Amino acid sequence: MPSLTDTGFMDNAAVATAAPMLVPAQPGVVERLAALPARSKMSLGAGIAAVVAVLVALSMNLREGEYRVLFTGLNEKDGGQVIEKLQQLGVPYRIGDGANMIMVPANKVYELRMKLGAAGLPKGGETGYDALDKVSPFGRTQRLESMSLQRAREGELVRTITTLDSVAAARVHLAMPNQNGFFREQEKASASVVLTLHPGRTLDRAQIAGIVHLVSRSVPDLKPSEVSVIDSTGALLNPQENASGLDSVQLDYRRNIEQTAVQRVLELLEPVVGRGNLRATVTADVDFSQVESTAEEYRPNSGSAPATIRATRSQESSEPGSTTPSGVPGAQSNQPQATPAAPITGPAAPLQAAQAGATGGSGRREAETRYEVDKTVRVTRGATGTVRRLHAAVVVNHRTVTDPKGKTSTVPLSPDEIEKLTALVQQGIGFDAERGDKVQVVNAPFHTETPAPEAELPLWEQPWAQDLLRSGATPAALVLVALIALFGFVRPALKAVAPPPPAPAPGAQLDAVVADEETLPVVEPEVPQLEAPVTNDKLEAARRLAKENPAAVANIMRSWVSPEASA
Repeated sequence: MPSLTDTGFMDNAAVATAAPMLVPAQPGVVERLAALPARSKMSLGAGIAAVVAVLVALSMNLREGEYRVLFTGLNEKDGGQVIEKLQQLGVPYRIGDGANMIMVPANKVYELRMKLGAAGLPKGGETGYDALDKVSPFGRTQRLESMSLQRAREGELVRTITTLDSVAAARVHLAMPNQNGFFREQEKASASVVLTLHPGRTLDRAQIAGIVHLVSRSVPDLKPSEVSVIDSTGALLNPQENASGLDSVQLDYRRNIEQTAVQRVLELLEPVVGRGNLRATVTADVDFSQVESTAEEYRPNSGSAPATIRATRSQESSEPGSTTPSGVPGAQSNQPQATPAAPITGPAAPLQAAQAGATGGSGRREAETRYEVDKTVRVTRGATGTVRRLHAAVVVNHRTVTDPKGKTSTVPLSPDEIEKLTALVQQGIGFDAERGDKVQVVNAPFHTETPAPEAELPLWEQPWAQDLLRSGATPAALVLVALIALFGFVRPALKAVAPPPPAPAPGAQLDAVVADEETLPVVEPEVPQLEAPVTNDKLEAARRLAKENPAAVANIMRSWVSPEASA
């Protein structure tokens, strides 16, 4: 069995002890960095800069925290002034929702509002009556004064309308005609209001009517029918008339009558035919015309009541004759003629006889009495919004029956049942045959289609997932950039800078075995080994021996570790 001689083993150990291998000192990190090529240095610098930038961006993003709205609905001028003031104060801000909203950190909202309010910001795009305080009294014509007053009215209306919760901004245009006393027909004032609503907000009819009432009451001689309100899309919010000539209030009144009648029909018939087996509609013909009539009646006085005197008139005239003296001269013939008198009521007194000496005289007396006549004046005004006729149409589904075998089918209703349902509908809507109401109840099968189940949205289209992606997109992108810079630029450069592993000492590897016929060469002590050889011939020979003769190698290893062999 081949084995190693004790003499050879001791000689090798003595040589290794007597002549240790000299290993040169490894260069430091700075020297290795300096020895890198220029391309590696640039990659390392770019990677470190990218990582530092990502860390700074992440820290700023986390430090900013929650933002809240500072001001909204600002015009460009006010927005620029507010941003300039925030920059001077060193406060971070964000602009969102069409650049008319400024957001700041939530813990500084109220503080900044007080500071900006003390600075007079925002000033507001619309001016009201305060604009009249800046008007110079010199060199201004009456037309300019009226225009300034009109602008002030428009600004005050805008200020008031924008205080509503749903209104983000508003514009008011007033058309004020020139009032002139020489015109026979004066022009009427009118107004137009343009509203910009907050996203997701709407105005109901009551709010729109309130805005119309506000504008009409703020301008003299402005009727509510002359006010138009539109939204930012150009849709008219208060249509005055439709194709039937009815305004919005009249249409609401008629719609209310129809909906009330339909609800009554459903409440009556659904317990009989079942929910979902009934369709009903009611059309109301409503008379909104206003009729006013005036009548006067005259009749004579009747009964035993005395007549009422309205006016009396009397007239009496006389023409005396010639005044030739006649008769017996004396005191009686020389007296003046007395004026005749007659009572207004009662028997007429005889005219005074002509005095002696007067001849050819004449007299005339007239009396007129007017009495009151009974008079009756009637003013009749017709009621508006009266129902002229109603038309109701009702469709009832076939009855569902189940046979003894459990099979379901539909059968039509009998004429008697249709008649009973018709009577119920007539009683429910207040049927009146004299005014021409009509009710039609029809029995027909319903064709219902089962709606297809809505497909569930995939995970990436769920609202919460999209919100999560939007909120985490920026940090995730920054982290991805940092990883790319770290593993693509920094890590290769660091591996190049790292020192190489130390060379193994001679005889330290257990797989370096040789056969008996081969002797290990003696290491010359005077030749220092400065660097590890590229290839180890001994190691390759030992490996080749282990592959060709594994049994011999196993015996050699057993002899090394066995206590008997060492003894």
